[in-house]
Amino acid sequence: MAATIQSTTTPIPLDSRPEHIENILGGLDRYNPETVSVFQDYVQYQCENKTYDCLANLALLKLYQFNPHLTREETITNVLVKALTMFPGPDFSLCLHLLPPNILDPAISPEPLADAVRKLTHLNTLLESASYREFWNTYEADDLYADLVADCAGFEDTMRDMIALQTGAVAREIRTEVVSGWLNLGEEELKAFGERLGWKVEGDVVKLPLNRENEAKTTVFRENVTFNQFQGVVKRAYEQAA
Repeated sequence: MAATIQSTTTPIPLDSRPEHIENILGGLDRYNPETVSVFQDYVQYQCENKTYDCLANLALLKLYQFNPHLTREETITNVLVKALTMFPGPDFSLCLHLLPPNILDPAISPEPLADAVRKLTHLNTLLESASYREFWNTYEADDLYADLVADCAGFEDTMRDMIALQTGAVAREIRTEVVSGWLNLGEEELKAFGERLGWKVEGDVVKLPLNRENEAKTTVFRENVTFNQFQGVVKRAYEQAA
């Protein structure tokens, strides 16, 4: 039986969210500037423990909107990196639209932060367009990316798992060279990676197990036409012939 592909970054279920975070999100303290430091510590916890809480991170970015003097550039970067690992979901875009509107203006925003946001946005664009090989090429071509994701444990492994998840949803068989490029893995690394997912590397082809997403299904369309509707069609046909 093939293993289920799961991201190494785990979204926080409602019943597993820390109680003090749940209390803040469910009350008026959600808008209290004094909770900024609590949310910032929680982002760091997510980075270190490979967990993810989109609702809490969005709440922090909203607080930054109302209290720009409390903004911590490193935390914004970490929030965006964590959201990046949740593709193809909308998390990154949601976070991006909660950033101050001037953040991409180098004349106003601190240049390092503006540059970081632009670079991470570019990575997200590549992922959204399924340009996985180009994603890895871009990621490895600039040392700044390694600095941006340094706080987020297991970033590269998480991205490979998510790319594998998308690959398994659309293909049953794919060229080894293509998969290697998408996952940024050599031949032996690809075999080890694929083994835990039930993938079979056979020469220049990788065979993926059947699942409900990549299974070919026959769709039957049925239309109900009443006798009166059919009678009208026949009548118009005779009228046109005359």
